[in-house]
Amino acid sequence: MNSLRASVNKNTCIGCGICTEICPAIFELDPMGLSESTIATIDPSLGSTVRQAAESCPTDAITVM
Repeated sequence: MNSLRASVNKNTCIGCGICTEICPAIFELDPMGLSESTIATIDPSLGSTVRQAAESCPTDAITVM
């Protein structure tokens, strides 16, 4: 299985924190209160959780590749 990457569009993110609640192993809020992915290469075992966080984002700011 291939590893994954997650990207957060800072221009779209509103800092609601849903992604950090769903997947704190990958997402955290930066000093400006916007989400960011803290891991460059995500283990596939976290794939469903990362995708759930992306799907839960109210502004669709998260892309999982």
